[in-house]
Amino acid sequence: MNRMITFVALSLALAAGTPVLAAGNAEAGKAKSASCAGCHGADGNSPTPGFPKLAGQHEDYLYHSLKDYKAGKRKNPIMAGQVANLSDQDMKDLAAFFARRKGLNQKY
Repeated sequence: MNRMITFVALSLALAAGTPVLAAGNAEAGKAKSASCAGCHGADGNSPTPGFPKLAGQHEDYLYHSLKDYKAGKRKNPIMAGQVANLSDQDMKDLAAFFARRKGLNQKY
């Protein structure tokens, strides 16, 4: 019984101390998205098959993709230039904005 109480207490303490990814500000992301529109469309629904649609993608996926382009883990010369001067908050805001756009093929 004591082991169970100790296990539960430690589990709760660990969960309480786990950092949560801060969500971006979609309105701020909208204001920062002008340079994205040329390739990905103003609402994230790219008009060109060669550029991915961002609308409706998961926010964490978009955020980590931007971070990976900035870190050089994902290789694309266009994206490398686009993310070079973005702060971490800029990337969170852009991810929040595009995640909340409705994709053309989504039914929600």
